[in-house]
Amino acid sequence: MKLVIAEKPSVGAAIAAVLGAREKKNGYYEGAGYLVSWCIGHLISLADAAAYNEKYRKWNYNDIPIIPQEWHFTIASGKEAQFHILKGLMHRTDVSEVVNACDSGREGELIFRFVYEQAHCQKPFSRLWISSMEESAIREGFSNLKDGRGYDTLYQSALCRAKADWLIGINATRLFSILYHKTLNVGRVQTPTLSMLVNRDYAISSFKKEKYHLVRLNAGGVAALSEKQTDEAAARQIQAACEKSQAVCTSLKKEKKSVSPPKLFDLTALQREANRLFGFTAKQTLDYAQALYEKRLLTYPRTDSKYITSDMENSTEKLINDICGILPFMQGVTPQADATRIIDNSKVTDHHAILPTAEFIKKGFAGLTEGEKKVISLVSAKLLCAVSIPYEYEAVTAVFDCGGYSFTAKGKTTLCEGWQEIDRLFRSSLKAKDESEETSEECELPELAEGQTFNVAAIEITDYYTQPPKAFTEDTLLSAMENAGKEDTPEDAERKGLGTTATRAGIIEKLIGAGFVERKGRKLIPTKDGYNLVSVLPDTLVSPQLTAEWETRLTGIAKGAEEPADFMRGIEEMAVGIVKTYSHIPEDSAKLFAPQREAIGTCPRCGAAVYEGKKNYYCGNRACSFVMWKNDRFFEQRKKPFTKAIAAALLKDGKVKIKGMHSAKTGKTFDGVVLLADTGGKYVNFRVEQTRT
Repeated sequence: MKLVIAEKPSVGAAIAAVLGAREKKNGYYEGAGYLVSWCIGHLISLADAAAYNEKYRKWNYNDIPIIPQEWHFTIASGKEAQFHILKGLMHRTDVSEVVNACDSGREGELIFRFVYEQAHCQKPFSRLWISSMEESAIREGFSNLKDGRGYDTLYQSALCRAKADWLIGINATRLFSILYHKTLNVGRVQTPTLSMLVNRDYAISSFKKEKYHLVRLNAGGVAALSEKQTDEAAARQIQAACEKSQAVCTSLKKEKKSVSPPKLFDLTALQREANRLFGFTAKQTLDYAQALYEKRLLTYPRTDSKYITSDMENSTEKLINDICGILPFMQGVTPQADATRIIDNSKVTDHHAILPTAEFIKKGFAGLTEGEKKVISLVSAKLLCAVSIPYEYEAVTAVFDCGGYSFTAKGKTTLCEGWQEIDRLFRSSLKAKDESEETSEECELPELAEGQTFNVAAIEITDYYTQPPKAFTEDTLLSAMENAGKEDTPEDAERKGLGTTATRAGIIEKLIGAGFVERKGRKLIPTKDGYNLVSVLPDTLVSPQLTAEWETRLTGIAKGAEEPADFMRGIEEMAVGIVKTYSHIPEDSAKLFAPQREAIGTCPRCGAAVYEGKKNYYCGNRACSFVMWKNDRFFEQRKKPFTKAIAAALLKDGKVKIKGMHSAKTGKTFDGVVLLADTGGKYVNFRVEQTRT
């Protein structure tokens, strides 16, 4: 009997169906010589600091750095039952072998090994390594199971990454939280990401716009522009000179150009385009793609490759032909497809690019959510674009001389729409608009010839201002994360940038959840706490160089070229160094993250500011006893919440009009003016000035 362990229940069910394990039990399937179960994601993780010593439940400077000599593990809360099911299955006497069918990659390897080791399993195990949940892919994978021990170095790489993040994250978070009296989450990936957001926001806020002028010449049906003029008088001088002159075409340059088809999607590219077109967050796109994968309609989404392998050529060509029949925007269109454009064995590591599957051809869009439909349509359109022919056009640049000044006009004539035809058809089928699209002033120019002379139809000046950098969206932030620190990462490193295709969405959500970043529409804006956190941390923790160095060494571990112990020794030394360096801070700096109190009005007794508390509105002068309680009986009896707006109006005017108050006598509602009737006693009183039913 073989025990197969998948990463998620839906994947386990799909594998069980292919293997013939059809008898459903509690937490697993059984049949045809197989037991098929699952981990429910990260079932086991590194234990928190308190697992090593109860004193670590409180955060004290004298207790850090915390460096475990023997690592402890914990079962994820709420998943204990599934772990015990897996442990029991591993130790069944009729189980001779275990198959690791968790997601094919570094994290999938870690998920399985943690469970295998914490269950104290000694049985041999093999590795299922597939990129698609299609029946044919699963069957082929099981016919070519790998020796599980062949992935030991990949596991060591994953384990070192987890331990390193624990050591730096736990110690740096505790250190700076203790120093600044606020929980400050510090992470190897999320902190440099926050730094990029802060730097961009500062560049925007400190930007000083500058005015410039362009002189537009209209002659012979052509609009040509001067060079930028920062001096308005110079622009006026050009205008005056041209009003009395003819325009002469002094140069005409025609050049045929082509734009190659786009590459297929890896996860980050898919997340970026879904954000541009649909406004999906990176996490939403990943969730939709994962759901499609588990429904066997999409290949493995957590990939960093944009190519397929040569052995997929025939199946991909069939997929291309079949998919045109189920995409509404492709009806009546026959693309000139060439699958060799997307084949590159050297650029496929763990997984190939994201593709729709043959199962999608069978089932189509039936039963999918709107988000899932949009994502799989986007992936399908990208496949058809990627295998299509280049877009070809003729670029024309015409230079005119008028009054001794030079003007340039640019035009474009499409020669072959190529892949852009499919892209245009797809986008026209959407209600959404690509917010990154910029309006081009290039259009088709009339026939021109060098030496041709034109009368000036109009000459006008248009004022412009230089523009600040744009705020990050999830699209542009994902791109920045993907490319961060690349110059410091060797070419052969498997992972580059901040985070991985699988983790970047989670990093963005963590920053927002911790209050360091907020969404404003599609923009990502750092908060005051975000600014302050970046300002107090050492450069080591806010620069992407640390991640670049780690990923290079982790790749070396995965390849067997570096010893895990050497890597971990350096991480421990780093944790010790950070704690020693930041042993104390000035008293004023310790208040940097203190919550900012916003006054809602002035105290009627002493004139000091009044603030909102959790349960009341209180005077900021400790010697003054003025306080209005939110649960005051006056408002509770009238079934009206004592809101901040009501409190502010009472403090400003001594009265406030309130609609829909409840009358205990009549049982009806009424409108009335409530007065602040403060007599200086322990409690503040209120009364209704007048009412009308």
